[in-house]
Amino acid sequence: MVTWLRVGCTAIVICTVSLVMIPLQMLCLRFDWKLRRYLPRYWHRIACYWLGVRIHVVGTPERRRPLMLAANHASWLDILVLSAVADVAFIAKSEVRNWPVFGLFAQWQKSVFIVREQRQKTGDQVNEIGERMADGEIMVLFPEGTTSDGNRLLDVKSSLFGAAAAALPKTPDAVVHIQPVAVAYTHIHGVAMGRYHRPIAAWPGDIELLPHLRDIVACGAIDVDVCFGETVDYRADSKRKEVSATVAERIRTMLASRLRGREIA
Repeated sequence: MVTWLRVGCTAIVICTVSLVMIPLQMLCLRFDWKLRRYLPRYWHRIACYWLGVRIHVVGTPERRRPLMLAANHASWLDILVLSAVADVAFIAKSEVRNWPVFGLFAQWQKSVFIVREQRQKTGDQVNEIGERMADGEIMVLFPEGTTSDGNRLLDVKSSLFGAAAAALPKTPDAVVHIQPVAVAYTHIHGVAMGRYHRPIAAWPGDIELLPHLRDIVACGAIDVDVCFGETVDYRADSKRKEVSATVAERIRTMLASRLRGREIA
């Protein structure tokens, strides 16, 4: 009874906030007002609060622009968490557009959906990413290309860093800053999750989205660490595979460190 009461209250609050904020965001998108970059952060902070997701930020977000954040990807929760921490837009696979609930929110946040099977469209999308980073927007890339079980970083696809190269000609200093970010789900109700319980927060993709969302709401007490690592500068003479390997190693190191355990403040 208490669980369903919590689910109901959370749904009512988030729906009410959405009814107020979504029309404003759509208006911002229609006229391309810069407010569209900032408004989603407030919605995501409210959503995380009511979902019971406590965010602990470790390190400092890079202030220089253009900036790409490269993060590990364990769950749809990553999108809410990162959006609550910074004013970001996402580089997502085309399937995300059709996700229930979050597909719509991704569109309203002006995410870029990559259609990998169509090279011409992919080229146009990469150019759009480059232009938006050059204009000061922070783009988030999940270089694994899919979600994991939250316990490790999967193989990183260096080709996905092509968007950074596309931004170079549009930047005054001919450099794009890529900051590694580790998102680590660490505790549930104050107790360390452990690798076997981390799928409570992680969403590897073989579980239906809406039941997983319901379980997260019912849980109501998850701690997540968002770790900002040392930035890698991508220049015209940079080798994409070397940059992606460096970024991957820094994400992997931070993720392993946070998952080994820390006391909650």
